[in-house]
Amino acid sequence: MRDEIRKIIESIEPYDDLEALQINNTIEWINSGEEIFRIKKPAIPPKHLVSFFTLIDLNERKILFMDHIKAELWLPAGGHIEKDEHPKTTVEREIKEELNIAANFINPEPLFLTEDITVGKTAGHTDVSLWYILNGDSKNKIIFDPGEFNGYKWFDFKEILNTDISKFNKNTHRFMRKLLQKLESVK
Repeated sequence: MRDEIRKIIESIEPYDDLEALQINNTIEWINSGEEIFRIKKPAIPPKHLVSFFTLIDLNERKILFMDHIKAELWLPAGGHIEKDEHPKTTVEREIKEELNIAANFINPEPLFLTEDITVGKTAGHTDVSLWYILNGDSKNKIIFDPGEFNGYKWFDFKEILNTDISKFNKNTHRFMRKLLQKLESVK
């Protein structure tokens, strides 16, 4: 699975120099032989893989973010990639657990990669996150896991970019710019 994950990461086209650097750092980390999966909660090893996923309503130009209890931020849903689990399988498992729906991928490969030191109630470890995009419908009610989230909100694409980054993961504006660039190139 390590080789498969490396190939997935190598296939991500970087949005900017920071993402290119983080992709290269992640490939070096994978090649180092260090453990890349979280094997014990909350943070063993202190750097591990995560799959984020965002539901996108393309017709309404909205994106779903969750009010994450532990991070105390608006984040995509998602979770830790289990030992030898494919990151896409993580998305399929987590969306069922957290939002009680099935995954409907816009693209089966991640759009974005970030490497972040966590904040909030479990601050201090490093999540290497693969960001997937899925089809969603902002008119449908989301039944979310109240143990993970305080609530959810469908943000207008522009609203995300006009909201102070301190409310989100520090890479959310970069993700949105990359997503918008990707959507424009598909038209």
